[in-house]
Amino acid sequence: MNFSMMNSPMALFVLTGIIVILLFVIFYQRFLLLRGREKKLKEIARKLGDILENDSDEKVMVFTDDKALMEVMGEINRLLDDRQKIKAGFRREEAASKKMLSNISHDMKTPLTVILGYLEILRLKSPKDEALKKTEAKAKQVLELINRFFTLAKLEAGDTDMELKKFAVNELCRENILSFYDILQQRDFQVEISVPEKELYVHADEEAVQRILQNLLSNALRYGSDGKYLGFFLREDEAHVYIDIADKGKGIDKESAAHVFDRLYTMEDSRNREIQGTGLGLTIAKNLAKSMGGDIILNSIPYEKTIFTLELCKPKMQSV
Repeated sequence: MNFSMMNSPMALFVLTGIIVILLFVIFYQRFLLLRGREKKLKEIARKLGDILENDSDEKVMVFTDDKALMEVMGEINRLLDDRQKIKAGFRREEAASKKMLSNISHDMKTPLTVILGYLEILRLKSPKDEALKKTEAKAKQVLELINRFFTLAKLEAGDTDMELKKFAVNELCRENILSFYDILQQRDFQVEISVPEKELYVHADEEAVQRILQNLLSNALRYGSDGKYLGFFLREDEAHVYIDIADKGKGIDKESAAHVFDRLYTMEDSRNREIQGTGLGLTIAKNLAKSMGGDIILNSIPYEKTIFTLELCKPKMQSV
């Protein structure tokens, strides 16, 4: 009797110890499970973030035996599939719209050119007819607008032939600033020019660079005229050549600067506002630069200085 009574507390102690150990094992396993799930969730989140950041068509793939996590990944991948289908549909519609715009612009050019021909004949017969002069001028504006839409549509559709070659950009810069010199003098502009004697070579389409410079100089002259200043600077670094065109006019505020290269974006006193108010000039210039592997960058402090920088790639060094 005494022996069993002595063993009862010992048996209770052993039983309690076993229960504590079992509970510890259960909680530890639970801890490891939660910790492993948290690690997998972070890995899923990281992979999903990479996919969205890089705009790739990958899927979220994480190896796990956790059925709940596998279900979550399955639903995420379904959403990614839907996203890819929407993107593909959008790209098809965008390409079709650009092609349609290009075709419409091309089809409108021919009859309008014929109309301009007849207007010119009538004007030659009646040189003093002011109504004919105004009609011809407006028709020319419409043709120029159509030409710009046609150019932009071809650029955005990747249907523009460019002859990318190595050439020194110095002389082209001098020619462009000289073409505006008389107007700058007439308007009493302070002109600051820095074009080095050392030849700076770019890998670009010469005609496209010419068109971009003409657009940027025209914009600076037209919309920065109240500052009576024009700066033109040619510089380089290891990989790029830069052409800065600066003025000290009214400038562009931050909100407008974020959209100034957008297609058809206009605002009151905006530099992107062309003679027809279409907002295509800077858009075309930006697309031309991008097509050559370059860019146009805007930095503007209103009423202090506005700088449009054309960035062009240098020719790649050929291995001997």
